[in-house]
Amino acid sequence: MSTPFAFTVLDHDPECAARVGRITTPHGAIDTPVFMPVGTQATVKAVSQDDLRALDAPIILGNAYHLYLRPGTAIIEEAGGLHRFMNWDRALLTDSGGFQVFSLAQLNKVTEDGVAFQSHIDGSRHFFSPESATDIQIAIGADIIMCFDECTSYPVEHGRAAESMEITLRWARRCQDRWRERGADAQQALFGIVQGSVYTDLRGRCADALAALDFPGYAIGGVSVGEPKEDMHRIMAETAAMLPVEKPRYVMGVGTPEDLLAGIEAGVDMFDCVMPTRNARNGALFTSEGRINIKNTRFRTDFAPLDPACQCLVCSRYTRAYLSHLYHAGEILSLCLNTLHNLAFMIQLTDNCRDAIRAGRYRAFKQAFLERYEA
Repeated sequence: MSTPFAFTVLDHDPECAARVGRITTPHGAIDTPVFMPVGTQATVKAVSQDDLRALDAPIILGNAYHLYLRPGTAIIEEAGGLHRFMNWDRALLTDSGGFQVFSLAQLNKVTEDGVAFQSHIDGSRHFFSPESATDIQIAIGADIIMCFDECTSYPVEHGRAAESMEITLRWARRCQDRWRERGADAQQALFGIVQGSVYTDLRGRCADALAALDFPGYAIGGVSVGEPKEDMHRIMAETAAMLPVEKPRYVMGVGTPEDLLAGIEAGVDMFDCVMPTRNARNGALFTSEGRINIKNTRFRTDFAPLDPACQCLVCSRYTRAYLSHLYHAGEILSLCLNTLHNLAFMIQLTDNCRDAIRAGRYRAFKQAFLERYEA
């Protein structure tokens, strides 16, 4: 059976690597470049699935590590998969949980077989192998699933980064074998993940080896883990150029407006980050003229829209003064409205990027945006 997953490059900018594409999944099409809201535990914090549909988000994320621990894979399977469990009829992507195993889990031990770890919730002991991480994602039923990988911290020596990259490759082959063995390739697309820290030679070796395995798509992992911004942008650009042009490219965990713009210029198609929603809950909001902190005293009597250039529900109906009041009063609505705006801003930004690419003026668009945003 042929997989319903497909990717087509529809247009590109003649001055750079930026491109417009379309991903087809069993739960709908995704126009790229795309920003994907993060719904780690089967929910994007502070907003409902109806809110996300109103924002026209075509895809959101879940996380295998968190969903495995709570509510548990068996419950999601019994519900008919994550789409039915959370009432989401559009596309879903799940991370394998590799990053969380290393960043959240206590006393983890990496071996060739996989990772033994203790839950960050209750200290219970668990084991993830490439096969079990793949099984969990198959049970969850996401449209796009990720290989289990090892993500190193920053800084890391070249030798240690090479060891981690090689085990990531071996695990990728095992994930692919399991995916095919289970017949999941008929409904779910498995992405390989390029690791190698800040080292160009390691990224190249990893990208070449993964490309030879012919995954449906590829991710750039191990960025935004503490490295300097210039290294992050360099890694995105170098690695994207190493990956097959006919497959989607996804940079994991990167999602500030300026980083997203740099990734798009390099030819990256997919982005996700918890930062827009996390910042929103802390009162840090995006506007076309830069970030503002709604906690600041000056906004208490500011009756202008949050961003006059934004047409989202929040900006069209509420003032900065009202948003300031909600935040200082500790009202739950503050979290909801702030999050809605930041997500709307990111989704609209990628919409505008696609328009600029189609018009062949992406670099001019990016420069004009940053001049306003960083002023």
